[in-house]
Amino acid sequence: MSRTSPRARAAATLMTGFLAAALAACSATASADTSDAATAAGSGAGGLVTVGFAQRPGADEGWRDASTASLRANLTSENGVELVVADTQRTQAEQVAALRGFVEQGVDVIVFSPAVETGWDEVLQEVKDAGIPLVLVDGALDSLVVEPYLTWIGHDFEGEGVAAGEWVVAHHPDAQVVQVVGAADSRSQRDRATGFASAVGAKNVVGKAAGDGTRAGGRAATAALLEAHPELDVVLAHGDDMALGAVEAVTGADKVPGEDVVVVAIGGSRASLQALVDGEIGYVVECNPAFGEQVLDAVTKAHQGVDLPRRFIVMDRAFDSSATQADVDARPY
Repeated sequence: MSRTSPRARAAATLMTGFLAAALAACSATASADTSDAATAAGSGAGGLVTVGFAQRPGADEGWRDASTASLRANLTSENGVELVVADTQRTQAEQVAALRGFVEQGVDVIVFSPAVETGWDEVLQEVKDAGIPLVLVDGALDSLVVEPYLTWIGHDFEGEGVAAGEWVVAHHPDAQVVQVVGAADSRSQRDRATGFASAVGAKNVVGKAAGDGTRAGGRAATAALLEAHPELDVVLAHGDDMALGAVEAVTGADKVPGEDVVVVAIGGSRASLQALVDGEIGYVVECNPAFGEQVLDAVTKAHQGVDLPRRFIVMDRAFDSSATQADVDARPY
């Protein structure tokens, strides 16, 4: 049975107050009965609520595929929704084209996970001028458009970093720590790094390198960090694939993962949990991609004109050495 360490639970508690406020502001929570959501959505003009979804491109394909699968499983005709998923797996330009396509189609609601924070002003204004509610998921916007989105559904990235840092402090005090990050200009990476450093102490973070979200990138970044900091104790990888690459780099440096160098992962894929059970990874902080229920609730209310909280935090878990093979087998991605 998986469990969080006491310090990780304490870190997670930091998010509880905000979550409670968000839930109070919303007339039905993400756990609301989907049959109610279906009735509400189906009552809109034209029957089914048409929802256009523009997924963000990125190297972490397993996580993206899992989040898309969660939306497909929840935004269904049985729940009163017709979901249109755009192929935007490669570039920001494709996402812009998809948003414009949704405006031309006259969809009822747009769900959007931005690839980067800037460069959206023109198309966001077009969406707003068309009167189409925009639900932002798992990403951040820096825009001159006034209130470009109706609500945001995502993770407490800084809280994820804090949870990872608290575990490191509890189990490896005074460790020399390096971070392997993905996209250098990503809000999630910056917030996680900030939260992690606040927990372990900035002086203990002795290096950082970009792993580009891939196993090969994580391996190369960790190898370079091991060469620059041969006495390092802990690697925090901001993604499952990079964590697995970090394990390979530690092994390649004739060190033992989990003993000589401990790898901590943020993500929570089946592969990283398997590495945890096998003793190659020390701790896994989940970044849960299964938020389809929350999105269904949001698009239903958006179509009805019901007030929504400005932000909704998706709750994450953490896994330590008590994780079992059953936990691995139960992972949805």
